[in-house]
Amino acid sequence: MALLWLRFALACYFVGLIYAFFALSRTSDLFSRIALHAASLGMVFHFVSLVEFFLSGHVVWASVHNGESLLAFFSMTFFMIIYAIYQTTSPGVVVFPIVFFLTFVAAIDEQPVLLTAFVQHKGWLIAHIILIFTGYAALVLSFGASLLYLLQERRLKAKKPSSLISFLPALEVIDQIGYRSLLLGFPFMTLGLITGSVVAMSTYGHIDFADPKILLSILMWTPRRRAGDLCVCGGGGGVGRKLLFDDSQVCRLMIGRI
Repeated sequence: MALLWLRFALACYFVGLIYAFFALSRTSDLFSRIALHAASLGMVFHFVSLVEFFLSGHVVWASVHNGESLLAFFSMTFFMIIYAIYQTTSPGVVVFPIVFFLTFVAAIDEQPVLLTAFVQHKGWLIAHIILIFTGYAALVLSFGASLLYLLQERRLKAKKPSSLISFLPALEVIDQIGYRSLLLGFPFMTLGLITGSVVAMSTYGHIDFADPKILLSILMWTPRRRAGDLCVCGGGGGVGRKLLFDDSQVCRLMIGRI
């Protein structure tokens, strides 16, 4: 039954996917509201699906199936928070396709890849997954905001009329979305890495820094901290946006590995 609710959510997210492609060529307040309501309804179905999975007692926290579904739900939650604050659906151009893809993969494949056979402290593992996925969800928003900022800035400098420019909010608003997403996501990423280290130490007795997942996590954490410092100091400008964009691309590659 949980998988059925997830597929209902996928159908609602499909409306958001259509809106994401439609918004690149023209603007429509009506379609924007329809996509927003569809995404909200999809979140309700998605939440019911997650609750049923967890209450069933058969959930595997570190499975690929549950991880993709959880990350998609967290990403939509952050998007709704951004919408409530800034009243703009522009980040949905990036967020909706990512959420649809993650939900699609989770909805068509119910066979999880088990990674918890030898984990002893499940509480630390659950904390690690929730923290790291919350950080990833914030990074999805910062990635989207950084991409939109760079596109908006380039097209404004080129002084070329475009429907995309009229669709996007002011650069300052896009900058604030990326900035706040970064500040919110960075502590969760840091705590997620710490709890992940605890899980590795309790399970294997050591941390294998040669592991690609661990190495990429550390390499990804460093530029994200630098981008945060630039944004906080107010002197980052385009450099801070570029670091956020590059860092987000690295993190997207990691999503499939953890």
